[in-house]
Amino acid sequence: MFCKTNSGQLVGIDGQMIQVEADVSDGLPSFEMVGYLAADVREAKERVQTALRNSGISLRPKRVMVNFSPANERKEGSYFDMAIAIAVLVAYAILPEGPFLKAAFFGELGLDGTIRGVKGILSLVLAAKRRGIARCFVPRANRREASMVEGIESVGVASLEELILILKGNREAEMLAQEGEIGQGERSLAGELDFSEVKGEAVLRRASEIAAAGQHNLLFIGPPGSGKTMVARRIPSILPLLSQEERLEVSQVYSVCGLLNEERPFVYERPFRSPHHSVTLQAMTGGGAVPKPGELSLASKGVLFLDELAEFQRGTLEVLRQPLEEGKIHVARVQGAFVFPADMMLVAATNPCPCGYYPDRNQCICSTRQVKRYLGKISKPLLDRIDIRVEAKPLRYEEAFGQERGESSAQIRARVEKARQRQRERFWGSAISVNGRMRAKDLKRYCQMDAAAERFLQRFFQEQPFHMRSYEKSLKVARTIADLQGEESIREEHIKEAIFYRRAASEYWGGGWL
Repeated sequence: MFCKTNSGQLVGIDGQMIQVEADVSDGLPSFEMVGYLAADVREAKERVQTALRNSGISLRPKRVMVNFSPANERKEGSYFDMAIAIAVLVAYAILPEGPFLKAAFFGELGLDGTIRGVKGILSLVLAAKRRGIARCFVPRANRREASMVEGIESVGVASLEELILILKGNREAEMLAQEGEIGQGERSLAGELDFSEVKGEAVLRRASEIAAAGQHNLLFIGPPGSGKTMVARRIPSILPLLSQEERLEVSQVYSVCGLLNEERPFVYERPFRSPHHSVTLQAMTGGGAVPKPGELSLASKGVLFLDELAEFQRGTLEVLRQPLEEGKIHVARVQGAFVFPADMMLVAATNPCPCGYYPDRNQCICSTRQVKRYLGKISKPLLDRIDIRVEAKPLRYEEAFGQERGESSAQIRARVEKARQRQRERFWGSAISVNGRMRAKDLKRYCQMDAAAERFLQRFFQEQPFHMRSYEKSLKVARTIADLQGEESIREEHIKEAIFYRRAASEYWGGGWL
C-alpha cells in the first residue's frame, strides 16, 4: 500500500516543503529510505522503528520503501520523523486514509515515542501555509511559536501515541493538544533601561533621538566614562514597537537559530545585539556548514551595538559595508547562495586612542602615530556609511551630581513614533519606510528644501570639500530632523544641525567633509 505525507526542512531561514512517500509491499523484509539524504535523516529509520515499537505498535515483516521528494534536493535535519511514522502507519493500514494526509508534520521522535521540539518551526509553518496546507502537527514545545502564523491551524502533540489517537478521531486527545491560551503577548517596559537615568550628554541624547527616528547609523567617540555605552544601551527603549509583520520576520530568524522556547515563543521587543570585539567574521555575517544567520541578522529590525569599534578585526568591520547599504547580507557556500535579513540600525562607540584620552594631552600618553594607527582600523568607507557621528564629552560636576533628571524614554519614544508615522505615510506604496533607507533617486522627491536651506547648502559646498554620499546622508538626517519637528519642508536650521552631526567627529580622522 502507498501513502504520501507532507513535511519540510530549513534552507537558510526559509522553510522548504518536502513530500514523504511510503510504500509497503510483500518481499524480503527491509526498511529503506531514499532521496538524497544526509546522515541525520538516514538515522530517522532507527528512531521511527524504535519509537513505533515503544508506542505499542508492532509492524509485520514487510518490504518498506520511504522516498523524499524532490529527490534532487539534499534533505537535512530531524524534521521528518513524524511524517515518516504516519506515512508508514497508513501504508501498513494501521491508520486509515483521511483528510489529515493533506496536513503537514514537523518534529523529531525520541526512542520512547515522545515528540521533541525542533528549530525553525515558524519558517516551516509559513512554508506550509504558502503551499495551501490548512493544518500542521508540531511538537507541543513548539505550539505557541507555530500559533504566531495566522490562517493555519497548529496542533501541538507530545507523543506519537497522542498523535495517532488524534488522527483516529479521538476528540479528547485533540482537545488536550489544543488546550491553553495562546497569548499574543505585549512588550513589557518594566525594568527597562531608561534615558531619564542619563546625566547630561545633551548632544548624545539628541543624536540618539534623531538616529532612532530615521533609522540612521550612529557613532559615539570619546574618552572612557563619558556615557557612550550607557546611552547606546538605552536606544532600544526609544524605538517604536515592532509591527506584526516585523515580529514575524524577527521571530523567524530567532526560531531558525534555536533562540525561542516555550517561555519565549516569539520576539516582541526590538532586538539589541552587542557582540564582543573578538567576534569572528562568520559569526557576524552568518554561515557554517549548514548556513545559519549571524549577528547582523539577529539584530535586524533592531540595534547592532559595536562597543570599542576600533578593537574589532578590520575584515569583520569591512563586511558591514554592503548590509548597511542594502539591509541584507549575502552568504555564498557550496550548498548555494543565501540571503539573510540585516535591516538593523548600527550604533558604535569607540575611544579616540589606545589609552582613550586623546586629544587631552594632559592625560593621553599615546603618540600621534599610535593614535592614527588606532583610528585607522576604522576605514573611511565604513565611516562614510555612518550618518551621525558625535563626540562624547566628559561630564561636568554639576551634570554628574545634579538632581535634575532628563526626559524619560517614553517621552522621547512618543516623538520618535510620530516621526516614524510621518515617514510611513510619505513612503506609502514604496519599498522603504524610514528616511535612513532612502536611495539617491528618492532625495529629490522626498527632501524638498526651502529657499534659505538651498542657499545655505550652495554657499557651504562652495567653501567645503564634499562628495555625493556625504551630501545624501546629510539630506536624510535633515529630513528626519524636520519630521521630528513636524515640518513638511527642510529648513536651514535642519541642514545646519545635520551637517554638525556629519562633521562633529571628523577631526579625529584628519578633518574635512567625511
